[in-house]
Amino acid sequence: LIDHYTYVFAGDGCLMEGLSLEAASLAGHLNLKKLIVFFDNNSISIDGSTKLSTSDNHIKRFQAQGWSTLSIDGHDYNEIKKAIIKSKKSNKPSFISCKTKIGYGSPNKENTASSHGSPLGEKEIELTRKKLNWNYQPFIIPQKLLNKWRNFYKRNEEEKKRWNKVSKMNKNKEFFNYIHKKTNKNKINNEIIKFKKMHMKNLTECATRKASEKSLEIFNNQIDYLIGGSADLTGSNNTKTSLMSHISKNNFSGRYIYYGVREHAMASIMNGIALHKGLIPYGGTFLVFTDYCRPSIRLASLMNLQVIYVMTHDSIGLGEDGPTHQPIEHLSSLRAMPNINIFRPADIIETIETWECALNTIKSPSVIVLTRQNVSTNFRKNLVNNMVSKGAYLVKDFKNYHVTILSTGSEVSIALETSKILKKKNINARVVSMTCQEIFENQNNKYKEKILGKKSIYAIEAASFQSWAKYVKKEHFVGIDTFGASAPYKDLYKHFKITSKNLSNIILKKENKNDN
Repeated sequence: LIDHYTYVFAGDGCLMEGLSLEAASLAGHLNLKKLIVFFDNNSISIDGSTKLSTSDNHIKRFQAQGWSTLSIDGHDYNEIKKAIIKSKKSNKPSFISCKTKIGYGSPNKENTASSHGSPLGEKEIELTRKKLNWNYQPFIIPQKLLNKWRNFYKRNEEEKKRWNKVSKMNKNKEFFNYIHKKTNKNKINNEIIKFKKMHMKNLTECATRKASEKSLEIFNNQIDYLIGGSADLTGSNNTKTSLMSHISKNNFSGRYIYYGVREHAMASIMNGIALHKGLIPYGGTFLVFTDYCRPSIRLASLMNLQVIYVMTHDSIGLGEDGPTHQPIEHLSSLRAMPNINIFRPADIIETIETWECALNTIKSPSVIVLTRQNVSTNFRKNLVNNMVSKGAYLVKDFKNYHVTILSTGSEVSIALETSKILKKKNINARVVSMTCQEIFENQNNKYKEKILGKKSIYAIEAASFQSWAKYVKKEHFVGIDTFGASAPYKDLYKHFKITSKNLSNIILKKENKNDN
């Protein structure tokens, strides 16, 4: 049922990018024989000749990465046709180096960088028309050529008829339709509620990365069109569940991809899977490594793709790995991107609800930000409704209150502890779990006003301040605007004053001053 090839057209600059090395390496490793790359080998980049910046032998490079390779004249249609036929017979991905001339036919700009970044100009266009013997006015296409172009689709009429005939008889037809329609979204609702009730009863204490794995056990067992993976951090991201087998060059029946240390390729490949349709991809790495993934994450947002990023080790809470692995600015940076949901669940209940939201979000990617350290389950009465779907909700409320504390992830428990301390000082502090700012911003004004309230607002998150500026003043925020340090996570939270003691002192000082 799915028997097509994927064609890539790449230029000199594309092959200079690090992503090309990562993607080609994995494609060769997996023997992706239906992948055919045409390299527009014109030896020109914007700065000029590629001799200025590169001496790569791309044929040898792709051969070393497990590809079959060909070199042809990129202006010779017969050579192109023969190269495609030969590539389709290969049991490896194919790389076709097509030697071409940029600005082909231009007497003065052919083979020059000036034809790369700017128009030829009216005089050069006239000279090019004469050289190519093109005697038609601008926007005029001769009828013979127009008819040929518009009849191209007829070549595939027989192929379409064949496919439709085969698909009707194919034993996998029902599954094919099912994965493209994704008709079972409500099927697992009872499983989710049962899961939440069990863990609330047990007050499960675990890292949200582990909570994510427990949630995925349900979703992967019930949803056949989820395909997972990790960039060499499977055991740390908890992205592979018990019944998942991995994909290899000899077996494509699995639903898990070992991407290796190729974060950018992983994010890019997931975009390709989402664009193809039929599957929902998710992949994991550390939150700090979204720096590697960012170009592809941005494109997923731009293209309205349902891609799910499992980003663990979400703060200085990862501890001894130190500041190189501790994200500080990453949450604010990702929240600044349009059309993407950044989730930071506080416990196992919110984690499964986050997954449910991500799987129900069709036209936006989702980043699920998870802890390394254990967090306790915060008590909740309402386990039927998905509270994460509101973006923010009250986890502690008072009929008469004095302040509201906004919090996310592991800091929700700190906010709740702060509320207890303040209660003893006769200050009633409501606590909000703001699981996803983007979803919260899409709620109606009445709901937003209810959550934010009309009293002083404070916030706590083990990250930088920027994305909180729309809710709180800088002096009302407890977070971290410096790089972290290497130490056990409890020591780090204490050192950087991301504590209930510090937050309660700030609130007491501000509110007592206001009273006076």
